[in-house]
Amino acid sequence: MPLLPSELILNEDQSIYHLNLHPEDIADTIITVGDPDRVKMVTSYFDSVEVKKGKREFVTHTGHYKGKRLTVISTGIGTDNIDIVLNELDALVNIDFKTRKVKEELKQLKLIRVGTSGALQPEIEVDTFLMSEYAIGFDNLLHFYDSSHLQYHEVQKAFLEYTQWSSAKSTPYVIKADNELLEAFASDQVLMGVTATKVGFYGPQGRKLRLELQDPDLNHKLSSFRYKGRMITNLEMETSGIYGLSRLLGHQAVSMNCILANRYNGTFSENPEKAVKKLIEYVLEHLTVASFV
Repeated sequence: MPLLPSELILNEDQSIYHLNLHPEDIADTIITVGDPDRVKMVTSYFDSVEVKKGKREFVTHTGHYKGKRLTVISTGIGTDNIDIVLNELDALVNIDFKTRKVKEELKQLKLIRVGTSGALQPEIEVDTFLMSEYAIGFDNLLHFYDSSHLQYHEVQKAFLEYTQWSSAKSTPYVIKADNELLEAFASDQVLMGVTATKVGFYGPQGRKLRLELQDPDLNHKLSSFRYKGRMITNLEMETSGIYGLSRLLGHQAVSMNCILANRYNGTFSENPEKAVKKLIEYVLEHLTVASFV
């Protein structure tokens, strides 16, 4: 049955609604960044750029880097934007816009998040690269989809009990990265971690300016929580949504974090732009040798 115009929304030029893209505009391997300005920072390393499009906070460049065709797209901040980006990227490759039907043969995308993050553990130094093996989502996004079969309920239960989680907040969920991509980007230059995806930058991440926090000890609870030898290593705002929707849609995803702040120690990178560029270079170099690109 064809998808209704209210469900699959296309622009007048038949591009997908928010991203303003046509299917031929994207590669099968996609780097996501939060900041629209970071798109050109990544593609400044490219040999050529064939597509440059943008709408709202969603900026997309597609080009070639050392013979590999890659797309870089900005998501903006938060998993609400991830819901738009992941669903529309999937629609570009797995829905026929002319018939408005899901294709019989589905295509798998590979998504690599390159973002910034704050560490929760005192030993994780600023400017460190950290790859999210798991994400714990505080954002509620995945609960709107049929996703219980992908969640790690035992970890979630242990976390709820340990933190004495308020019933007024959404239930955190735990989701894993893709194993192939974890292997592709692993090295002695990268820490493996469990990333907490928060719904805001201030109160949800334990920052207090003028407003009182519901649980002032939450970051301490996060940093001290342990489950079978694993601990929550860092905070950011997109990874759980990327992992959850990627798994549901049949795509592969991994999140690469540049640690700019250490919340436990109260420190911040002296040269954040340099640190982020080094992570970009690391990801691009690993993509050149990856067999899947």
